[in-house]
Amino acid sequence: MDKQDYFKDLKDEKILKTREVRKIFNDVFDKATMDIIVEFSRKKVIDEIEFCIATGKEGNVFRCKSGNNFYALKIYKIETSDFKHMMEYITGDERFKDVRKDKLGIVSAWTRKEYKNLEELTKARIRVPLPIAFKRNCLIMEFIGTNGEAARKAKDKPFADMEEKYDLICDYLAKMVKRKLVHSDLSEYNILNNNEELVVIDVGQTVSTLHPNAKEFFDRDVTNLAKWFSKHGVKTDYDKMYKDIQEKNKEKIKTKKLIKK
Repeated sequence: MDKQDYFKDLKDEKILKTREVRKIFNDVFDKATMDIIVEFSRKKVIDEIEFCIATGKEGNVFRCKSGNNFYALKIYKIETSDFKHMMEYITGDERFKDVRKDKLGIVSAWTRKEYKNLEELTKARIRVPLPIAFKRNCLIMEFIGTNGEAARKAKDKPFADMEEKYDLICDYLAKMVKRKLVHSDLSEYNILNNNEELVVIDVGQTVSTLHPNAKEFFDRDVTNLAKWFSKHGVKTDYDKMYKDIQEKNKEKIKTKKLIKK
């Protein structure tokens, strides 16, 4: 079966709702990706893909529907993803050993990694999208938004009470460390403001605290967040935020050096 036959399956089963979505799939994604979408549909994980929420070099995110519920479908592109960048966060993470170094192997590992990280962060009571299902380069998760409208990034919609959210994000960072995880790319670009609810997203690059660059990644997260919260009126900087996270993390843990100068 060639690509056009796979695309016809998606169209005939009314999985792709709009012409725009059909064009994106036809132009960007391969036969195997289309096959996975058909499989998700036949298993009733999703009924239809409605429209694209976000596009990027490494992947696209779509709003999907199943019954009366909305979901987010993230599809990573096999050919155009930044594989060197991905490997920086996979290599050294003991949870993901023996990853194939070809394009498909790296993207598949990244997709699985994001799903597992969402599971771990949810268990730690950190607000992230709930993971639903994954296969190969496709990840289905909770749709974050109100009345079907996707939540905006915190960089575009700061919170009404920045002091409260500062305290919350310090708590989240402490909980991540207790869970032996570091987000590794946390900033206002990877936080959603869902009607004043703070939701952490894009956790594919989240690494174990045993990763050789975990301390560097953690420091970068603190630096980025302290700068953003300071810009919006919170009296903080790198040193103060570091201390505030330490205060949240009173439990003695093996990774204590991660948050200790």
